[in-house]
Amino acid sequence: MMEISSHSSVPFCFLVSLLFFCLCSSAAAANVTYDGRAIIIDGQRKLLVSGSIHYPRSTAQMWPDLVKKAKEGGLDAIDTYIFWDVHEPRKGQYNFDGDLDFIKFIKIVQAAGLYVVLRIGPYVCAEWNYGAFPVWLHQIPGIELRTNNDIYKAEMQKFTTLIVDMVKKENLLASQGGPIILTQIENEYGNFIDKYGDAGKQYLQWCVNMAVSLNVGVPWIMCQQADAPPPTINTCNGFYCHKFVPNREGSPKMWTENWTGWFQAWGDAQPHRPAEDVAYAVAYFFASGGTYQNYYMYHGGTNFGRTSGGPFLVTSYDYDAPLDEYGNIKQPKWGHLKKLHSAIRLMEKALTYGDLNTTNIGNGVAVMKYSAEDTSGCFLVNVNGTNDVNVTYNGNEYFVPGRSISVLPDCVQEAYNTAKVTTQTTLMINKPASSNFSWQWHPEKIKDTLKGKGSFSNNSLLEQIMTTGDTSDYLWYMTSVTLNQSDPLWNDTMNLRVQTKGHILHAYVNKHLIGSQFATKGNYKFVFEQAAKFQVGVNFITLLSATDGLANYGAFYDMQRAGIDGGPVKIIGNGNNSLDLSNNTWSYKVGLNGERSQIYSPSSHHSAKWKSDTLPTNQPMTWYKTTFEVPTGDGGLVLDLEGMSKGEAWVNGKSIGRYWLSFIAGNNGCGPCDHRQQYNSDNCRTGCGKPSQRWYHVPRSYTTQGPNTLVLFEEVGGDVSQVNLQTVAVGTVCANVLEGSTLELSCQGEGSFSEIQFASFGNPQGSCGSFTKGSCDAPGALDVVKKACIGQSQCSINVAESVFSSSGCSEPRKSLAVQAVC
Repeated sequence: MMEISSHSSVPFCFLVSLLFFCLCSSAAAANVTYDGRAIIIDGQRKLLVSGSIHYPRSTAQMWPDLVKKAKEGGLDAIDTYIFWDVHEPRKGQYNFDGDLDFIKFIKIVQAAGLYVVLRIGPYVCAEWNYGAFPVWLHQIPGIELRTNNDIYKAEMQKFTTLIVDMVKKENLLASQGGPIILTQIENEYGNFIDKYGDAGKQYLQWCVNMAVSLNVGVPWIMCQQADAPPPTINTCNGFYCHKFVPNREGSPKMWTENWTGWFQAWGDAQPHRPAEDVAYAVAYFFASGGTYQNYYMYHGGTNFGRTSGGPFLVTSYDYDAPLDEYGNIKQPKWGHLKKLHSAIRLMEKALTYGDLNTTNIGNGVAVMKYSAEDTSGCFLVNVNGTNDVNVTYNGNEYFVPGRSISVLPDCVQEAYNTAKVTTQTTLMINKPASSNFSWQWHPEKIKDTLKGKGSFSNNSLLEQIMTTGDTSDYLWYMTSVTLNQSDPLWNDTMNLRVQTKGHILHAYVNKHLIGSQFATKGNYKFVFEQAAKFQVGVNFITLLSATDGLANYGAFYDMQRAGIDGGPVKIIGNGNNSLDLSNNTWSYKVGLNGERSQIYSPSSHHSAKWKSDTLPTNQPMTWYKTTFEVPTGDGGLVLDLEGMSKGEAWVNGKSIGRYWLSFIAGNNGCGPCDHRQQYNSDNCRTGCGKPSQRWYHVPRSYTTQGPNTLVLFEEVGGDVSQVNLQTVAVGTVCANVLEGSTLELSCQGEGSFSEIQFASFGNPQGSCGSFTKGSCDAPGALDVVKKACIGQSQCSINVAESVFSSSGCSEPRKSLAVQAVC
């Protein structure tokens, strides 16, 4: 027991939190059940809205603010995976400390009064390295993952039991009075179960039996598993789930992953999903009898270190979520969805008790009405993406834009429409914080590998993942060959040809880099061929193979191979004669010398060996180091790595992830985005023709008040002089609100409005950043907005003709558009 004296310096807020947790530990057990219409908690019929926040993709310092904003956004619950690989990085060695303390994370959610959905898996996909399986599993002889294999099942059961025992010990299950109302076993196995044959079916049943045996006292769910055996509940994942039907009568209609955006690969532009489309999907789901909906993601966060999967997924996992990578509210998505949650909650009783009756009322609009004994609620559904329509229902007129849904909690008053966005749009900016870095550098020592000196040898070309255990992205393959002018292949010009399974290859012949090549996304096998200067006598061949995240999805994804893996490796010479080196004696070395010595750590003994003379530019295999001071404030910190090519970055010894700025996004998918069209993750993108990711999150918890150490490893060659530190802040705030509503603007806690760049009441055109006046405009609009907003941190204006001078508009629906600067 913790003892606190009267002289303790423990903050009062901590004492309050501690008291809360103590009280919660003795809270009454909750009974969580369900039927086809609701999740039932202690007899109360509920519709639940949840959001995914992955604790290792943020930091413990960020968790309270993320949870607070999630609750303010109208969520009832927080959903998270458990990430096996970070908790058991080596077999039998566990880590649940610091940013991996998921128990603390759950207690923070509990303290906020929210429920928890715990997706144990322990396979999670999540675009996480190897699907969050620890790679040591792959190295166990005889193991086969995610199938009816006794070795794998023993390891899975051991870890799953450990997690369940940990939450039970802290009384965190609802059956113990805790916040966890649902638990998940496996993940999206149904997408590929047929590939595993009968062994897959046997494994599925085993998963259910094992989970039930753990006696958690709350329902188990299985997502994307149409044949989920009882008592588990099968659930839906996707952009739209209104058509989903549970596999058993009486099971609730649950949506475990509503993808709020999409993940991003190197070479891709940044994906976005319109707020209107997300809202449309959610409203349609609840209108169609949905009971539980989870935003994947609500906060995406960052793939710190080497945790991004793929392969070839970027470090940012922003996902276009309602809370951005740094934890800022992303408008209009956050606010637009918050208003939807409020509207749905007003009709919760009708939706959970009432009967549904659907009526077509013309112009392609249907009324989906839920009627209970003393209440009713309605949805006006326009699925036509080409027509905005005016409809009359029960004597009232409603304007329903194309592909939108109006929510009428009392079947009379429209409380919300998915396409009528009244929430502001906030454009975040990066402000310079520190660019005057004083750099030192240190070459990666590769003389040993260029001479063929490794740590072990083999008479074959080994597969990379099994060889490295994924302890590093890098594996050196080294051999030597003696050539004579009498050899049939001898020629003044000879090529080195390497067939590899990827992902990146750098080739050296006789200590000279002859070329580099990387795979294209989705096709990680390639053939490298380059001319090389061979000599009479002994020739040294050194091949550096690099991975960039391991596969995380698909049938037998764990069996995907990497590295040169059997090759062949050949010298191509005269008359296309060749010499196959595949069965030579190959020496191997895992990782870089700098990794092994932890040169990126401030406490590294290499501190005296850094060079301060002229910085090399475009020099591969180079380490760079500098120090910086942290700017004041709470704004997110980002590292602008413009000028660099490919490598990894560390702040005070902690990796903030891989970077690859030389991988430029293609031109596909950028352009206008129309919510009236069904969303496709290949569209609605921005940043074509630019690096897929230029800015990298530096968590403030990684920094100190004193000098902070920044270390970069540059694999290909870059210009470190352009690197700088920036802060993320609210820049421009915009809104375009229809007459009859209230325009609300906020600087989101970051100062006050200093300038109104645009204001027009009438029929303004364009969007945030490109507003223009239309054919009619009230001349006093700018003055009205300035008076209400300048010098204020937030302001509101009733959008009505009486507030402004006459706009001269004959159009029935006027609007007020404003663009302001914080």
